[in-house]
Amino acid sequence: MTGGSRFILPQATYEEILPIGWLQPHFADERGRLKMSIHALVVETPDRRIIVDTCLGNDKQNRRIPTWNNLQGPFLADLAAAGFPRESIDTVLCTHLHVDHVGWNTRLENGRWVPTFKNAKYVWSQADFDFYKQLDADPQKGPANGGSFRDSVLPVVEMGNVQMVKGGAEIEDGLKVTPAPGHTPGTIRIELESKGETALFCGDILHHAVQVYHPEWNSFACLDQDNARKSRRAAIEHCAGTGAMLLPCHFGAPFHCHIESKGAGFAPRFADNF
Repeated sequence: MTGGSRFILPQATYEEILPIGWLQPHFADERGRLKMSIHALVVETPDRRIIVDTCLGNDKQNRRIPTWNNLQGPFLADLAAAGFPRESIDTVLCTHLHVDHVGWNTRLENGRWVPTFKNAKYVWSQADFDFYKQLDADPQKGPANGGSFRDSVLPVVEMGNVQMVKGGAEIEDGLKVTPAPGHTPGTIRIELESKGETALFCGDILHHAVQVYHPEWNSFACLDQDNARKSRRAAIEHCAGTGAMLLPCHFGAPFHCHIESKGAGFAPRFADNF
């Protein structure tokens, strides 16, 4: 997905992007337009099959971006082809409750929205749920998140499949969530440790690889600009200090990186073979 840089990151003008040579060709085009993705991430442990964030979903309506309406994409078929049929997923982790991170929480069945991953426990923050529930109930501001709170969040809650976390929480050994407010009030980052390796799933704490280089740049959608910068800096410093792999939801391929300290700043380190 390539689009106008300033739509997502207002400071990412073409003049700012073009001199950063490592962004091309994978993360920006020759004009300086950012390349991005919307994707989910799957984690398989000895005991769990976990999906982190669930993209946009099919059959959704009333989205503010017209191309996100009435999608008929192969998400579930692709997931099954990769060896993860939806019935096998037992945990869904949402870093926050924005429209492009909850869409496949539900699917349309006989005119009703029902949980897509019927055998899964869904996990997200209580703070995000409370914030968007109040926003959704306000006749002047609702429906929240382009209607996704009603069609992709509430149906899961009504089925009783949700664990809402307050603050930090350990989901299982080696898997925990940590508050990272700013982009939304209840944004969480997800930290995984296994066999001596660590990873951090950051959702929209970082939207694009350039924010490793410019951690002070916020997206237009960050509700609390100061805390968004603090949470982004903390995530970057965590990865640089521990060697944790950063796993975002919107980076273009190769979708993940390590982070190295470079003087007073930071730089991403990508796999050599992408």
